[in-house]
Amino acid sequence: MDLGTERGTGVGFLLQHGFTVLGQWISIAELLGQLCALAVVFLAQRRTLWTWPVQVGATVLLFAVYVSAHLGGLASRQVAILLISLYGWWAWSRRQDPVYGVVVRQGSWTERLVMIGAFAVGTTAMALLLDALDASWAPWPDAAIFVGTLVAFGAQGAGLVEFWLVWLVVDAIGVPLQIKSGLWFSATVYLIFAALVVHGWWSWNRSAQRVAAGRAVTAASS
Repeated sequence: MDLGTERGTGVGFLLQHGFTVLGQWISIAELLGQLCALAVVFLAQRRTLWTWPVQVGATVLLFAVYVSAHLGGLASRQVAILLISLYGWWAWSRRQDPVYGVVVRQGSWTERLVMIGAFAVGTTAMALLLDALDASWAPWPDAAIFVGTLVAFGAQGAGLVEFWLVWLVVDAIGVPLQIKSGLWFSATVYLIFAALVVHGWWSWNRSAQRVAAGRAVTAASS
């Protein structure tokens, strides 16, 4: 794929230019992409629709970064995230509430089991595919991050609190993979993600409890 590297324009320019920190190269594309990804977590905590357009910007930049690092799973997930982001944007715009903003809830046990099953089966299938296509030097963690991201964003679009817990799993797998890939800045961002994810889970869980309590009061008084 032509990322604009021949003429040094567009995303190619952002990949070619950057700076070195503690002996580690960080491209402008990686820096901006990961900063946008961090902003997405911050925005998601506040359940604002800006979560999704910022996510779209992050996917474009990080797709180029991971293609250049020969991480097919991580690159492919950016395409999938783009599609899910469009769904999330649409879903959140339809689930506004004058009191609670975007309405969130805890998933049922059936939904949780579906998420776990999708993660396990999807990771296995994607890892085998990446290995067969020689699209990644680390197919299993690459696949786990790919599938975990899809499960997390799908649950986020549906407003399920559990999506934050899926992100913790993705972060735990992603940090060592990014380090071994030489993407130290991205690894650092993943660690920051983990802290934000814990706070996001607490915030969404509290909001879900308020929504449930409010509806219970309304139902009792009707």
